[in-house]
Order: sequence, then C-alpha cells, then structure tokens
Amino acid sequence: MNKDPLPEDLRVFCAVVRHAGFSAAARQLGVSPAYVTKRIHVLEAVLQTTLLHRTTRRVAVTPAGERVYHWALRILDDVEQLVDDISATRRAPRGVLRVCSSIGFGRRVVGPALSQFAREHPAVQVRFEVFDHLVDIAAAGFDLDIRVGEDIAPDMIARRLADNSRILCAAPEYLARRGEPRSLQELAAHDCLVIKERDHPFGIWRLQHGRQESRVKVQGPLSTNHGEMAVQWAVDGHGVILRSQWDVAPLIQAGKLVHILADYRQEANVWAVYPSRLNASAKVRVFVEFLQRSLDRGFP
Repeated sequence: MNKDPLPEDLRVFCAVVRHAGFSAAARQLGVSPAYVTKRIHVLEAVLQTTLLHRTTRRVAVTPAGERVYHWALRILDDVEQLVDDISATRRAPRGVLRVCSSIGFGRRVVGPALSQFAREHPAVQVRFEVFDHLVDIAAAGFDLDIRVGEDIAPDMIARRLADNSRILCAAPEYLARRGEPRSLQELAAHDCLVIKERDHPFGIWRLQHGRQESRVKVQGPLSTNHGEMAVQWAVDGHGVILRSQWDVAPLIQAGKLVHILADYRQEANVWAVYPSRLNASAKVRVFVEFLQRSLDRGFP
C-alpha cells in the first residue's frame, strides 16, 4: 500500500469534517457515500490511526483527526496554489472557486454575477452558498466571501468593491399613521423591523452623523433574519427599517418607501474577503476584478 496519503483522500476527509457526515460530504463532492467511506478507510490505514468516530447521527473528529485536518488544508491549499500559479501564466483561471455571501446580496447581486462569470471562464467550477451569519471562510473551506459590512477579521485580505450605506426608511402609509420621527431617540417609540444582520448586534442600531456615532435600541412586533422579508414588511407599512441603499433605493425612487432621518447612516460597504494565502490565486483575483467591474456599472 502507498505509504503517503493521496490528495484525493485528504480532500474527501476535509469534506467529511466540514459537513460532519459521510452522506453530506458525498452530496457536496458529487460521489457516493460508499466511495467516501472507502477513501476514509484507506486514509486511516495509510496513517495508521483513527481519524473519525462514527455514530448513528453524526461524525466526530478525533484528536489525531484534528491534526490531520489542519495539515490537509495546508497541503490541498498548496496544490491549488500550484495550479493557480500555472494558470496565471496561461492567463486562464481554472479549478474550483468556493464563494459565499449573505442571503439577499447573494441572490440579487453575487449569483447573477457568478452566472456571467461562469460563461466567460468555463474552466472554473463555481461552488456558491449563502448564509444569514458571518462565516469563518478558512475553516469552512471557502475561498472568498462577498460581504456587506465592516466586520472583517484582521488576518483576512479585504478588497473594497463598492460603496454602500444602510439608511432608515418607512412606507408612506406607516408615516401617515405614526408620524415621521424627527430624532434618532424617537425611534425607540416606533415599530422597528429588526433584522438579524451578519455584522451587528440584534436590536441595536449604530448610526453615524458626520463623525459622531450614536446607538439606539429598537424593537417592534416583527423581526427576522431574512432581509428581503423585512423590506417587504416595511413596504406593507409595518414599521421603520434600517437597510442597505443597494436594496431599498429602487423602492424609494418608486415612492414605496421614504428615506427618513437622512443625516444618519450606517457604513456597510461591499467587500471581497479572502485568506492571505489566496492573495496570488488566479481564480480569486480574476473573479474579484470581474465583480468589481460589474458593480462599477451599478447594482442590479
């Protein structure tokens, strides 16, 4: 038997760890669960150690498995860097590009951009997922996070793709019924539609007026972790919302929402965030530049 672990076995093992299960890993890799089981058995035999504890409900990583997982990530990254380096000399990126983003921005902006990118770069295989929370992209196996907001870990590279701010708005119907707030403090007495955003505390709105930042605690009868749902509630007249300009600007222009307390805003620019080890990655670089050109033409 080969005494060195195969990259394919390491890739399968990393997928099992990330998804905490053989079946989920098989679905993500596009192979059968039996294939995953076989590759894990081979890897454990080569390394002569148990990497995973299997139960009827989930898979747990052993201490040895934790060490192998971190080494495997480094090894697979080096292999991808080799491919990227060669790809860069051919000016044609290739390989798997793993991208994540938030639910609303991912559906409205990143997804359509990836569709066009895939047409122009058929040698790149795209894996795209959306989340309602911040993701540790290195641990979760992503190359790139397209992020709205300023909460960025210092060990990550962040490239600014577009300017954006969150602003306060409400439907004309709501303002006619409850009156328009004239100060930030008055928001505490209003129905506010609270969104569980990826980058700030639930129910606490931090807003800037010039260089001064203010915090206000808000509440209301409706809250959600889905921004598009909250926007629809605002249009339906249920309360005040704090939402990105890229999302609500068309509704304001159409008269369905009104921008209120216009002196206040919350900075929430659009960033491409990726680990420093991928700074030379051809596929990451090409997609980031592609998305920046796309956003320079305006949000969809």
